[in-house]
Amino acid sequence: MAKTLLLKNADLLCTMQPNGAVLAMAGDDVGREIHGGGLFATDGVIEAVGTSDNLPGTADIVLDMEGHVVIPGMVNTHHHLFQNLTRTVPAAQNAPLFGWLKTLYPIWSHIGPEHIYWSTALGLAELALSGCTTSSDHLYLYPNGARLDDALGAAADIGVRFHGTRGSMSIGESLGGLPPDLLCEPEADILADCLRVIESHHNPNRYAMQRIALAPCSPFSVSMDLMRETARMARSFGVGMHTHLAENSEDIDYSLATYGMRPGDYIEAVEWTGDDVWHAHCVQLDKDEIQLFARTGTGVAHCPCSNMRLASGIAPVRSMLDANMKVGLGVDGSASNDSGHMLNEARQAILLQRVNHGARAMSAREALATATRGGAAVLGRDEIGMLAPGMAADVACFDRRTIDFAGSDWDMLASLLFCGPTKANYTIINGQIIVAEGQLASMDMNLLLTNHRRMTHDLMVKAGHAS
Repeated sequence: MAKTLLLKNADLLCTMQPNGAVLAMAGDDVGREIHGGGLFATDGVIEAVGTSDNLPGTADIVLDMEGHVVIPGMVNTHHHLFQNLTRTVPAAQNAPLFGWLKTLYPIWSHIGPEHIYWSTALGLAELALSGCTTSSDHLYLYPNGARLDDALGAAADIGVRFHGTRGSMSIGESLGGLPPDLLCEPEADILADCLRVIESHHNPNRYAMQRIALAPCSPFSVSMDLMRETARMARSFGVGMHTHLAENSEDIDYSLATYGMRPGDYIEAVEWTGDDVWHAHCVQLDKDEIQLFARTGTGVAHCPCSNMRLASGIAPVRSMLDANMKVGLGVDGSASNDSGHMLNEARQAILLQRVNHGARAMSAREALATATRGGAAVLGRDEIGMLAPGMAADVACFDRRTIDFAGSDWDMLASLLFCGPTKANYTIINGQIIVAEGQLASMDMNLLLTNHRRMTHDLMVKAGHAS
């Protein structure tokens, strides 16, 4: 029997303004802001959007959104969920990227399956509480029997739409790479497990709750051969491709010294451009590389908080959007951001571009479009990131009747970006209520926090950090 959902009486329902990086869809439900609006969905798919008096009068689940701004669920395009076990490690607090990694690699070497499960569950719960409905995760180390399957299981239990990426590291310190050898895998083993994960878990269907992508960690932790072989495998199965690129000046220096190439030449040499590819950070792209990305449909996950935290620089997002590049937002690992709040990420994206280019550099609506439609495009999804008939019923609802929003009735949508940031009052994914009245509904929060704390303390003991 079909399960129906009705949202009604929203102070403002935003179907989603397009940005320059995403082609507009036909139909008057795209790019509208509707006062007194709502939507009707069946089995996780939106059937109607409009003013409440033009929607069905009842449904299996009815939510009165009076006092709320309702937006499409936000899309997180880059994360390392396991890293929320190592927030605020003292020796890593003031280090740039390479030093930060070298501090944390030895701690991460003690991670196992339970650590992956509970860190993924907690990180996705945190994202859902901020109004995020779809998240990518870049899991690139697998010590002590850990597998991507552990993260996929946690994502299913929380109920967040999930792009799990099978990451990898193969070039350790003994071969001139950055990671310790014990966190690296033989390349034949990496490719064999990539094949297993695709065949076992990838769902190519529209509205899929879980998809797989292949994701060698970075140019300083894998070989060019592995990059090429990974690209060819990914394309033979029609799955996405993801890696870090041009994150900071050290990254550029390593690429020039090791490969004699800048990032743009490197990704062309290893077959990593195209609309099935998205790169994290890209802080140091030059004008020619931006044009390469735009011309080939290659996407970028912009992570402003992490880039500030590690002093990596300010990504040229204004130039990227002006070139019609695909740009989404990512909160990045919760040890290089120490938070997983998508609205806060969108807010920081606005502020950083304004620091570089002035007060008109990015608007609230443009940032929100990047967090929704932009992220959907980066992940290769055409059924999320907007509220319109035929789209997934992935929705974030924010109660504005709080002190955070007092005095902001002049522009309710902009208040989500400029005020707060606050957490979602309701988050709906695939037509299911995951956050209700500001509380996680899909898993007991006390159980989640208790087990996550146990995993953190386990790492602290094994790494010699416990008092």
